This record gives sequence, structure tokens and C-alpha cells, in this order.
Amino acid sequence: MGATVPEVPVVEGTRLGVLRPLRVRDFTVLWTGMTVSMIGDGFYYVAIAWQVYTLSNTPAALAVVGIAWSLPQVLFVLWGGVLSDRLDRRRVMIAGDLIRLVAIGTIGVLSIAGVITIPWLIVLVSVYGLGMAVFQPSFGAIIPMMVPSDLLVQANSLGQFVRPFAQTLVGPLLGGLLVASLGVGWAFVADAATFAFSAIMIALIRTKGRVRSTDEHDEASGVLADIRAGLRFVRRERWILVAMVAATVSLLATWGPWETLIPFVVRNQLAGSAWSLGLVYGAGGVGSVAAAVLIGQRGRLPRKALTALYVSWAAGMYGTAAFGVVRSLWQAMLVALLTEGSITYLVVIWVTLLQRLVPAKMLGRVTSLDWMVSTAGVPLSFAIVGPTAAAIGVDLTLILAGLIGGTVTLAFMYVPGARGPERDGRLREAEPA
Repeated sequence: MGATVPEVPVVEGTRLGVLRPLRVRDFTVLWTGMTVSMIGDGFYYVAIAWQVYTLSNTPAALAVVGIAWSLPQVLFVLWGGVLSDRLDRRRVMIAGDLIRLVAIGTIGVLSIAGVITIPWLIVLVSVYGLGMAVFQPSFGAIIPMMVPSDLLVQANSLGQFVRPFAQTLVGPLLGGLLVASLGVGWAFVADAATFAFSAIMIALIRTKGRVRSTDEHDEASGVLADIRAGLRFVRRERWILVAMVAATVSLLATWGPWETLIPFVVRNQLAGSAWSLGLVYGAGGVGSVAAAVLIGQRGRLPRKALTALYVSWAAGMYGTAAFGVVRSLWQAMLVALLTEGSITYLVVIWVTLLQRLVPAKMLGRVTSLDWMVSTAGVPLSFAIVGPTAAAIGVDLTLILAGLIGGTVTLAFMYVPGARGPERDGRLREAEPA
């Protein structure tokens, strides 16, 4: 990767593969902050759905809020990638945390005061989305600067272990309890506090977060030149480009229905509470944790990593269709478990492939391009899910979305070049001994 990695002290007795990256001090500090922050994200998932459906009990309302959250990420994440490759990635992440703290904290205060409205939510979740666009590229790009290449699979597996454990298991369960006991506004306030903790942890990281010297960026035109260089790299690496386009189409089909209609199904069709929604998200977290432990303990990618990626990806997309036929809470929990497990498996593979096959000085831009292109269809997905559900019904919308998303994903696997590194030997060459 070309990045300098800190010396890794030996920790005897670390038998669980997914825990081995915790030998690296800075990685442990980073993920301590991220774990707390992701628990707060779990608060947000329950709180935002409950807040919107309390103000306006229609999928269209939550879809509009989803557009406001996702659109700034599509528009600004590429600039976040440039910042990641030009500045100290630690400082960029802290800035992203502080932006999100202000946005979510304001939502909480307005909700507690009883003056929150849908327009206010739209404005503030837009700021929240901007903070994510700033944060995510630097976070993805700093990991290989902290841990050696032979621990990247375990590091990414640990990330996917912590993420669902926090975001979709502990966070939603605690968030549901917060909403039920104290009110939805306090769940937002608690979420805001987790961003402050994350920023403090990042400030304690010792790893140098800059990959290029300042004099490489003196000219004002350097930003656009950086973006063009990133675009050229992705265009040359056809396997990356094909996966990005596949993600655009599959997420266009499934993201809006998953985010807006599953809370609607739990609340209205299954007669559930905020706690019930937390249980569904929590079951998904269990599936993700299990998948992360599985691949982390193995310690290496599958021999045909890109084939495994596309198959697990399609399985995750088909899970959206299954939500169109569930008729009880336990069925919804089972579908969430299998779906999130499949998605976690593909994410570990994908992130590790990028970290091993993309040069360190280019990784922030490629990560941001991945996020931008992959999620380009998400705002449209939120825009069409409300009218579609109103026209053909919630269940049929979920079924069609999942079938389209899964089938399209499998089709992209056969596009020429989609599995290039798997066939030309680069995967074997990049695999540490």
C-alpha cells in the first residue's frame, strides 16, 4: 500500500482472529470511539423513523427525510475524498464528527421542546449527511495506515463485527428503550454525545494521517487534478467501476424501500412498538456479527473473492423482497438476520480488496468515488418509494425491489472485467503470506 504502518507488539494468546488487530494501539483507540458512535447511530435509526412517523404516518414523509440525508453525501463525498488525500485524515474525521454532533444535537433539542417539524428535520439531516460525506472517506483510508497488510482482513472483519453489534443490535435496542422511556428527543441528544466521544478518541491517535506532503497541493487547480486522477484510476480498474455501477442500480432498487418501508411494516402491519423495531434491527446485527466473526477467524479472503462478493451481495438484496411476505415479528427478525449477514460478508471482502489493490495515496479518492457512485441512486430511491408504495402497496413494493436488486447484482457479475483481479492473479499476489 505504500503507507508506513506502526510496529505491532506481540500479544500472546489472541486465538480469535477478528481480535488480532487490537494489538495495534491506534486501531484500538479509533474503534473505541467508533463503537460508541455507532451505538449512537443505532439510536438514530430508531429515533428518526419514530419521529417522522409521529409527525406524519406515511412512508413518503420518511422518504423525503431520507433524500435530505443521502443527497449531500452523493454531492460532497468526492470532495471529502480529496480532503482525505490532501490533509491529515485524523483532522478531517474530527471535523465530520463535529458537524454531525451539531446537526443531531439540534434535532434533539427541538424535539424535546416540542417544536420539531418535517422541514426542520429535512434541513438538519442534510447537515448530518454533509458530516458523513466529510468523515467516511478518511475513515476508510486511514485503516491501512494503522495495521499491516496481513491483518487487513481481520481489521475489516472487526469493523464489520463492531458496526452491526453497535448499529443494529445494541444501538437500536437501547434506542428503542430511550424512545419508549424518555422520549424520542433524548435519543437524538444521546446520539449527539457519541460524536463528541468519537472526536476525542480520534484526537488521541498517534498515527500520522497525512499521506502526501503539502507542497504537492500548492496550486489551486490541484483539487480538480486530484479528482481527475481518481476518475482515471477507477476507469482503468474495470472491476471497481463495474461494482460501483452495479451498486448504483441495486441500491436504487432496495435502499429506499428498506429504510422507509421496514419501519412501516413493523409499526403498522405487525403492530409493533419502537422496541419491536429495535428487535428487528438487532436481529440483523446478530447476523452481521456472526458473518464478521466467520471471515475474521478465517483471516483471509475467499479464493474467488469477487464471485463470493457478488453472490452474497445478491442474497442481501433478495432479503428486501422477503420483507414483503413476513407476517410476524419473528419472521421479520429472521429475514433481517440473514440479510445483514450477507451484506456484512460482502463489505469485508470489498473494503479489503480496495485497501490491498489501490495505492495508499489514491485510497481516499477511490473510497469517496465508490461511495458517491454507489449511492448515486439512493436519493432517487427515496423519492420513488413513497409514490410506488401508495400506488401498488407496501408489500408488492418490497418484493419487486428485492427481486430487481438481487437479479441485477448477479447479472453484473458476468460483465467483462467484473472479476478481473480474481482471474489475472492479482488477488493471489496481494494476499499476504
